[in-house]
Amino acid sequence: MLPTHVLVPFDGSPLADDALEEALELFDCRVTVLNVVTPVDAGMSESGILEADEHRREQAMERADAIVEDARRRADDADRTIETIVEGGDPAETILEYVDDNDVDRVVMGGHGGDRNAIVRRLLGTVATKVVGEAPVTVTVVR
Repeated sequence: MLPTHVLVPFDGSPLADDALEEALELFDCRVTVLNVVTPVDAGMSESGILEADEHRREQAMERADAIVEDARRRADDADRTIETIVEGGDPAETILEYVDDNDVDRVVMGGHGGDRNAIVRRLLGTVATKVVGEAPVTVTVVR
């Protein structure tokens, strides 16, 4: 069955670009792009830990707005209209909550690999691995 609402988690990476392109090409339905801003509780500096501040939060939100604007431009180039959402929180948990709360019936996302112990995590990435394992809908991972 074809989906009626596709969610594309979008972090601005090349694989996220590919996932958005795939979603727009394959599915003629409502597409929502979700960027998740991870809360900045503390960051590392050369001298130690930095406290979170409003300036860093503002920078994170400005970056998120630029990322979803890029997604909107890409959709416009494909003659499509998308919805864009910026949420804060843990990326995998926020994606799963959005799916549950918004009648999403397909997720199309980029997978990220890295130097990790588990083979599945190396192939997909930790966020994609969690979403694939816990989402109640079909998840397409673009590599």
